[in-house]
Amino acid sequence: MSDLSKAAVALVTVDESGEGQRIDNFLMRHLKGVPKSHVYRILRSGEVRVNSKRIDATYRLGMGDVVRIPPVRTSAPTVADKAPVTAGKRLQARVIFEDDALLVIDKPAGFAVHGGSGISRGIIEQLRLERPQARFLELVHRLDRETSGILLLAKKRSALVALHEAIRDNAIEKRYLMLVKGVWKDQKRRVKLPLKKYLLANGERRVSVEEGGQASETIFHLRQPAGDFTLLEAELITGRTHQLRVQLAHLGFPILGDDKYGDFALNKQLQKQGLKRMFLHSAQTVIRHPLSGDRLVLSAPLPQELQQFLDKVTKAIGEDTPHAQAV
Repeated sequence: MSDLSKAAVALVTVDESGEGQRIDNFLMRHLKGVPKSHVYRILRSGEVRVNSKRIDATYRLGMGDVVRIPPVRTSAPTVADKAPVTAGKRLQARVIFEDDALLVIDKPAGFAVHGGSGISRGIIEQLRLERPQARFLELVHRLDRETSGILLLAKKRSALVALHEAIRDNAIEKRYLMLVKGVWKDQKRRVKLPLKKYLLANGERRVSVEEGGQASETIFHLRQPAGDFTLLEAELITGRTHQLRVQLAHLGFPILGDDKYGDFALNKQLQKQGLKRMFLHSAQTVIRHPLSGDRLVLSAPLPQELQQFLDKVTKAIGEDTPHAQAV
């Protein structure tokens, strides 16, 4: 896809990659480096036209629509804009699976999946910059910024539609690994809780267990006792915002390193012991390929920093266990 941000007036005919997409999102894909505020400004002013007519930001494009895009100057790159480039190059090395319809990466912790809320560029924006030839590239789902692991992206709109349908039909199997505070005893436990979203005074999003909230369901499996902690595997049945983090915190087993719902005093202690992030990782996703129907088992190993911390905890437990003495 060409970069139109430095061109004169351009007329772009919508193909499969843009069909059904909102005009504001379409423009942001074409006008790389242009602030969102400016994109909405040219929409409000009528400089952007579809089939020679004025439209608003919610207009959805159809196949064959002709979009008039005015010349737009990009803002000078800031330090924040430049910083993620190195991360983007690392992302290419983290590709788990790729073909003409699907891209799967092992997302590192610490990177938002998309820009916004003070983040100039997320993983999706960075991947589009790294792949200027890509005609279509969209997130299939999201991962929290501090969660690592499997992230699905669609390279065709037909693939995106098919995967979204699979998500709605609970036809995608997702499994996460997390280390939690406390001694979890059940080998297998199904958890169902109502989750409700709310906003803090500063506008930050939170979720709580509250009657009337959206139904959430997870099956937790015991994987490894670790002294005062427990390694769990979670099988998602629903995919609500912050589902695993809120469910576990409500049950009294907060995820280690969780800066929103965790044990903050414990987190500070664990940072000194080497745990600098939340211990939550999307380890396996099983899907039917959106076009071929083939079964795909996508796996991402536990990141090195999490594995090292788990090994450290396990080793400490072994050293603290008294050895039997000969009689």
